[in-house]
Amino acid sequence: MYYVTPAEGEVFKRFNPDLQRRNLELREQRLKNNEEFVSKLIEYSKSDKPIWVVAAEDEKRQKAEQVKRAAGELADRERIREEMRRAQVDGR
Repeated sequence: MYYVTPAEGEVFKRFNPDLQRRNLELREQRLKNNEEFVSKLIEYSKSDKPIWVVAAEDEKRQKAEQVKRAAGELADRERIREEMRRAQVDGR
């Protein structure tokens, strides 16, 4: 028994025209995401630890950075808000 797999172009031609358009629009983003994923896997594989452990550590590090950045942005907004309040009080 032989299995016949259609070529990528044949499957694409059978798509609805709207799906074809959307697929073409999102193709660059998918390729970029795939390249980032592969580069991270290569980076993770350089470690002596298993990839899933290194990936979990990297995810924790990224979340910590994001929380720190959000806290800094909140502090900046509060500082600006306080400066605006002072300016309003001094201006009256």
